[in-house]
Amino acid sequence: MRWLRVLVVILAGLLAFLQYRLWMGQGGSRSVADLQQQVQAQTHDNGGLRQRNAALAAEVEDLKSGEAAVEERARSELGMIKPGETFYRVVEPENPSTAQAAPADAAPTP
Repeated sequence: MRWLRVLVVILAGLLAFLQYRLWMGQGGSRSVADLQQQVQAQTHDNGGLRQRNAALAAEVEDLKSGEAAVEERARSELGMIKPGETFYRVVEPENPSTAQAAPADAAPTP
C-alpha cells in the first residue's frame, strides 16, 4: 500500500506541474492571450497603413496622369506662378497691438 501512496503523490505532483505549465508557462494560455492582443493591434495598424498606401498610390497616379496636380503642388509648395500672372504677398503685422502707431504729438512717458 505504501507504493500506491507514493504513486498517487507523484501523479498529483506531475498534474500540478503540468497545470502550472499550461496556465503560467511559456506557450500557456496567458502568453497566447498576449499574442492574440498583439495580433489585433498589428492588424489595426496594418489597416491604417493600407489606407495611407492607397492614398499615396492615388496621389502618385494623379501626378503621373495630369498636369493639374503638378501645378497645384508647384504653386502651394514652391510658390511658383504662371507667366503673365502678378504675385501679391500679404504680410500681416507680427503683433497687432504694436501695429497701431502712437499719436505723433504725444510725448513718451518716463
